[in-house]
Amino acid sequence: MSQHPLAGKPVPANLIPNIPGLVSSYYIRHPRPDIAEQRVSFGTSGHRGSANDSRFNENHILAIVQAICEYREIKGIKGPLFLGMDTHALSEPAWITTIEVLVANQVTVCVQEGGRPTPTPSVSKAIIEYNRIHDDKADGILITPSHNPPEDGGLKYNPPHGGPAGSDATNWIQDRANVMLETDLDDIKRMSFERAINDELVHKMDLVTPYVKGLADVLDMDAISNSGLKLGVDPLGGASLDYWAPIAETYNLNLTNVNPALDPSFQFMHIDADGKIRMDCSSPCAMAGLIAMKDDFDIAFGCDPDADRHGIVTRSSGLLNPNHYLAVAIEYLFTHRPQWPAGAKVGKTLVSSSMIDRVVAGIGREMAEVPVGFKWFVPGLSDGSLGFGGEESAGASFLRKDGSSWTTDKDGPLLSLLAAEITAVTGKDPGVRYNELAEQYGRPYYGRSNAEASAEARKKLSSLSAADFKADSLAGEAVTGTFTEAPGNGAAIGGLKVVTENGWFAARPSGRPAANFFMIV
Repeated sequence: MSQHPLAGKPVPANLIPNIPGLVSSYYIRHPRPDIAEQRVSFGTSGHRGSANDSRFNENHILAIVQAICEYREIKGIKGPLFLGMDTHALSEPAWITTIEVLVANQVTVCVQEGGRPTPTPSVSKAIIEYNRIHDDKADGILITPSHNPPEDGGLKYNPPHGGPAGSDATNWIQDRANVMLETDLDDIKRMSFERAINDELVHKMDLVTPYVKGLADVLDMDAISNSGLKLGVDPLGGASLDYWAPIAETYNLNLTNVNPALDPSFQFMHIDADGKIRMDCSSPCAMAGLIAMKDDFDIAFGCDPDADRHGIVTRSSGLLNPNHYLAVAIEYLFTHRPQWPAGAKVGKTLVSSSMIDRVVAGIGREMAEVPVGFKWFVPGLSDGSLGFGGEESAGASFLRKDGSSWTTDKDGPLLSLLAAEITAVTGKDPGVRYNELAEQYGRPYYGRSNAEASAEARKKLSSLSAADFKADSLAGEAVTGTFTEAPGNGAAIGGLKVVTENGWFAARPSGRPAANFFMIV
């Protein structure tokens, strides 16, 4: 696909979003449940949309959070709910609405003191740590549209396992929320924010320190510190902003935050490939600012607004392709974590690079290939049967050094600091190490293309069967497999994947109004 003329350039004044108008739309626009695009819809990562389009408004949040309260009651979840949010303009209004509903429903809510943003992995870790020692299980809500444009808002639910909710939960919450939209929110319980935030049910906590101190249990922080590596980080104006200074101080790291700005317009970004402002730390266009500084640091990295994704910048290679880094991380971790279970598998999504398959075979481990969505890695990361779970969109997590669970959601700072550990321990940055793997296993070529797709086209894509692919060869090679279910767990992939000895392609509808096409040879 051709790039937009502004791709990789600073944001021009005419593209800076109108934040006051956006926030006003959150309150004054009311979605119509008879319009499909304005109903609650949980995709791969929760409900998302813009208030300007009547797809993420106060009524949506009122209905979703009330539905979550009712879901908790049905499931007997009696512990606290950890509430996180990122730095998108709509996140704080949604955070306020969420607290009003939770407290009115007599739910204990744990928030970062000072009302500061809280990254997704910090919430996941807090849930897991609480549930290790308590019978009244905790869960969480994350208010974030991930790396999506400044005008977007998002909300997702993490049940007591600490990771993204499965479709059994999200379908129930979605359907119940839509019923409430259809009945003019008659069943909503709510109190004023002033009363709610000062209620004894709201626990204002330090969620930064436990996460920061816990990093020593999952990473070789001493090796990073002793190496003296010059590190750079760009939080991209996101929720990890409050974490990097404590990390540097706690572990005596030579770490520079190159962008301390927190601005919900994200006007400090560079334009993404399609001409939009998007805080995608895996995009060379969006990350142009940090890439330009690559020679100033031994290793640099960035995280998206809720800090569940990572982008690794090296002197040798610039911004690493996410698939390349996943391969390097897997090879390193499974050869440098002697306490991990001998049978721990490697989890990857079925649209990730086949380089990962080659690396996994080379280190003598088993692969667990699952559909798109981090929720599929949650069981394995919880019980230790997966040492690592990663997806092609630069999201991953892995076990503590002792083989126990760290987070069951994607963890951007963790994977960022792992790049520093790899460089410190091996003396080679991940870009150099990937090139060595490519020399050893061959160099795959991977491409992803997004195309706008109608609801009808998306439905057809998601219902494809193996019989719909008629050819017996692909790019000159015989087709060896055609499937619509992931080999790692038998779950439907919501599309079609066709495989040959040395390549594959996949087609599936995205979580937004688009279709994804992947190919590797």
